[in-house]
Amino acid sequence: MNSVWTLGDWLQYLFSFIFVIGLLLALLWTLRKLQNGQGLLRKHTQRLQTVETLSVGARQKIMLIRVDEREILVGVSAQNITVLSPWPDHHIHSSEASGKAPAALAASPEPLTP
Repeated sequence: MNSVWTLGDWLQYLFSFIFVIGLLLALLWTLRKLQNGQGLLRKHTQRLQTVETLSVGARQKIMLIRVDEREILVGVSAQNITVLSPWPDHHIHSSEASGKAPAALAASPEPLTP
């Protein structure tokens, strides 16, 4: 039995290996897109997006969420969701129109129960 490998055999195995690795990477990319809820093609009409997530404990996270063009920071735990930054107000208040500064928003976080 002849066990000598030719250059063609080596190239065939090399291209097969590269093909399999490429298929695995494509499958991982597809699963990641599906897991994020984006689908295979990104929806441009999606209004609510999770921009970033930071895990700060076993079951606690800090999330930056974008709604349209606004971003809000929330803390998420197993029991509740807490707003960590106020909802940005982009509307012109009557006090701004008259030249006065708007009243400061409350600094205490507001828990939201699911």
